[in-house]
Amino acid sequence: MRGPRPGFAGQAPLAAALAIFAAACAHLPPRVVLPSALPTPASLGAELEAYTSSSVVAGNRVDLLLNGEQIFPAMLEAVRSARHTITFAQYAYGQGPVANELVQALAERCRAGVGVDVLLDGFGSLQIPSEFIADLRRAGCWVVIFHPLDRPGTIDHRNHRRILVIDGRIGFTGGAGVGRKWTGDGRRGDHWRDTDVRVEGPVVAELQHAFAENWRDAAGEILVGAAYYPPAAPPRGPVAAQVIASSPLAGRYETYEMFLLAIEAARRSIHVTTPYFLPNPALTDALIRAVRRGVRVVVLTPGPIDYNIVRRLSRAGFGRLLQAGVEIHEYRPALLHAKTLTVDGVWATVGSANLDNRSFAINAELNLVVYDADFAERLDRVFADDLRYSEPVEYARWRARGLGSRLLELLAAPLRDLM
Repeated sequence: MRGPRPGFAGQAPLAAALAIFAAACAHLPPRVVLPSALPTPASLGAELEAYTSSSVVAGNRVDLLLNGEQIFPAMLEAVRSARHTITFAQYAYGQGPVANELVQALAERCRAGVGVDVLLDGFGSLQIPSEFIADLRRAGCWVVIFHPLDRPGTIDHRNHRRILVIDGRIGFTGGAGVGRKWTGDGRRGDHWRDTDVRVEGPVVAELQHAFAENWRDAAGEILVGAAYYPPAAPPRGPVAAQVIASSPLAGRYETYEMFLLAIEAARRSIHVTTPYFLPNPALTDALIRAVRRGVRVVVLTPGPIDYNIVRRLSRAGFGRLLQAGVEIHEYRPALLHAKTLTVDGVWATVGSANLDNRSFAINAELNLVVYDADFAERLDRVFADDLRYSEPVEYARWRARGLGSRLLELLAAPLRDLM
């Protein structure tokens, strides 16, 4: 029988952050030796299937959603259309009108008899108002906290995935959280720049499977039945796609392997958008090798950022990449939070994973890989547009940074593998 679950009462953000750092140890992804020759990105599906245990599924429709002005209307429309089940996993749930509107839409569906399962991360969603959780539970929704901060042993392992599935037929994933800062167009300082996708077709079942895995671990409940897993969905579009879900706590590093394979397979271009750019030595070497074989590598990172220590650590590693010919740009209008990668204009991924050790070796992550030139081209156009609002990082200017910046980078260095 479903009963009450722990909430966030008394868990102050500062105490939580200190606890995470105190509990952390040097989690690192395994060393991976890649062959000298890989298939082209468009043909990389078989390798990713083998090393991630995730199938490439044809017959999907994948719609790109940019920033809150597109993401939240699409999510709210889907939620309000639900007839059987809604499964919702979110790392970052905060405050604001849109956060309340989504809570009320979920609660309304619960009162209408729809089964609603909500999974919130115990650290990332510390800012959610207690009345939001109360509203959901009063309406009959089942709300579970993933790894509450008062439980020892798992405090450093967060569920960073974003998953919303409606009736097992419509899915959403990406990098956005829910709250005031995710609203708007991503071109103003108080509106973060983010990217999500809406999907229909057989690949939605893979999103549901990823949610069910987290739900089992957090709630101790197995989700069963056609309401969650309807009969095989008919084709909804021409796109082949793949869900890559990693869980380092369970010894699974699929997201890390996906990035390595995709970068090594590149022949022409690599376009990276990430808010936290802290590649480990293996990924740094892979990016430099790509440049040396004639690939144009462009990385888009934030200028303004929510954690200044991450920016210090990220910029400390720019030198070797810039010298090798990797182009690095910093987005200026707002905090850049999108997490995307395109390779050769034919392969793309959108999801929750950053290019840092926390995403590769600590947190549970989820990315959608899309094998479709039209989608990759659309994402490349978005990338080019974002570059118009960015400033390039020049090696000479980077090398001339002041003593204060260098000292802060040095002091922060021991924390690099926790970021």
